[in-house]
Amino acid sequence: MGIQIGPIETRNRVFLAPMSGVTDEPFRAVAHQHGAGLVVSEMVASEELVNARPDMLRRALGAESLSPFVIQLAGREPHWMAEGARVAQDMGAEIIDINMGCPAREVTGGLSGSALMRNLDHAEKLIEATVQAASVPVTLKMRLGWDHNSLNAPELARRAEQQGIALVTVHGRTRCQFYGGKADWQAIAKVREAISIPLIANGDGASVEDAREMLAKSGADGVMIGRGAYGRPWWPGVIAEGLDPGSGATEPSLAEEARIVAEHHERILVAHGAHHGNRVARKHIGWAITRLAERNLITPEKASEWRAALLRTNDNAVVRDGLRQLFDTVQERAAA
Repeated sequence: MGIQIGPIETRNRVFLAPMSGVTDEPFRAVAHQHGAGLVVSEMVASEELVNARPDMLRRALGAESLSPFVIQLAGREPHWMAEGARVAQDMGAEIIDINMGCPAREVTGGLSGSALMRNLDHAEKLIEATVQAASVPVTLKMRLGWDHNSLNAPELARRAEQQGIALVTVHGRTRCQFYGGKADWQAIAKVREAISIPLIANGDGASVEDAREMLAKSGADGVMIGRGAYGRPWWPGVIAEGLDPGSGATEPSLAEEARIVAEHHERILVAHGAHHGNRVARKHIGWAITRLAERNLITPEKASEWRAALLRTNDNAVVRDGLRQLFDTVQERAAA
C-alpha cells in the first residue's frame, strides 16, 4: 500500500524523515535497503547547492543507490529555489521536497525553514518558483504554524496544492515548540480537510501502534518517522510491515542487527573518509547502544562502558572489533 506522488508510487506508506546531521547517504541507503517507503535527504540550502558548496553537494548524494531519490531544498529567495531545483534534478532527484518546517535558529534566523510560515504570501512565491522550475514532483514539509497563535498549516497546504505541490507532510508541533511536549496528531486533521493531495503525518511516531494512532487521528495517508529511527535505520520498514504486511521488512534478529550496524559503520567511513567518518559514526553507534539498553539486552552500566570504549577512540579497527564484541555479548546474554 504505497503513496502516489505524481507519477511515482512509493512501496509503502512509512517514510524516513529528513534530519540534518543524521540522514546522510549512508543512513538513507540502509533505511531504504530495509524497507522504508521513501527516504529524504538532509536539508540542502538551495543557493549553496547552486554554488557547489562541498557540504551541500555531499548532502545531495544518493542518486546511484536510492530510488525514488529525494532531495530536500531550503531557501528564502524564489530565484535560488528555482535554480536549486534545476541542480537537484541534474543530480538525479526524482522528487524535490521543500523545507518549511525546520525550527533551528540558524535556519529561521535566515528566514528559511519554518520562518516561512510567518509570511504565507512569500512562502507561496517560493513554492511557485520551485514547481515551475521542476519537471519532477515537488512536495512540501511544514509544521502546524509558527506558534499557537498562528496555526496556519491548513492555509499553507491549500495554497501549496493550488501551486502544484504533489504531497504535504506536517509535523504536529509549532516552530516555537521545537521538539518539546507531544506532537498533536489531531491538529493535522485540519490540513486533511483543506487538501485532496496525499498527506503525511510526522512527529513522535516510534512504533506500529503510534503509526496507527497517527493515521487515525490525523486522517493522513502515511506517516514519517524521524527520531524513532535513531540507532535503527531499519525501523521505518519494520513499522511499514506492521501496518501493511508484505510492504516493509520484519524486525531483524540480533545477528542481523549486528550485521546492519556494522554495514552502516562501514558505509559511513566510505562516504566521509576514515577520520571524519569516525566522528560521524559516533552518534549512530551511541544510539545503537542506547537501543540495546532500552530492550534490557545490556545494563545501563554496561551501556556506559561500551560508549566509553567505542565513542572515544579514533581507531576504526577498534570500533569494528568492539561492535562485534558488543553484539556477541548481547546475543550470548539473550540466549542464556
